[in-house]
Amino acid sequence: MTTAAAGIAVRPAQRADYPGIVALNADAVQHTSAMDIDRLEALAGLACYLKVAIADNGPMAFLLAMRDGVPYDNDNYRWFSAHGGRFIYIDRIVVGAAHAGRGIGRQLYEDLFGYARSQDILTVTCEYNVEPPNPASAAFHQSLGFKEIGTQWLAQRSKRVSMQSVQL
Repeated sequence: MTTAAAGIAVRPAQRADYPGIVALNADAVQHTSAMDIDRLEALAGLACYLKVAIADNGPMAFLLAMRDGVPYDNDNYRWFSAHGGRFIYIDRIVVGAAHAGRGIGRQLYEDLFGYARSQDILTVTCEYNVEPPNPASAAFHQSLGFKEIGTQWLAQRSKRVSMQSVQL
């Protein structure tokens, strides 16, 4: 477990955290995809990394990521897989709106980067919306060294995402 300032801890998610994770995801569904408990359990089964940032009242943030080579049926994951190499794909990160701006997202990413290095995986990938725009995510990822390596349209061309990668 890693510890952050102000009593915030990052630890592996437990089943008891799942309702809180699903609620966080629902609040941010415009920037991610819908997820109920069953979907979360399926994703957790594919994930190499599922951690939460915890406060006294439960999860305030979470990050879910997969390694290359898992049977994940997802357009963005397939895009990165088609480009080859070893990578960890960040499927989603959500920080509750009440906790934004406290460095929790950065703490989760830095913890993931440490995990990736421990697995000798030096490429971390993700995507974020550019249409409709998500400027906060763009600025956050740029501050961590992510670079755009492509874009793709999704959802019958109603959403375009920036495919991002960082070399550790």
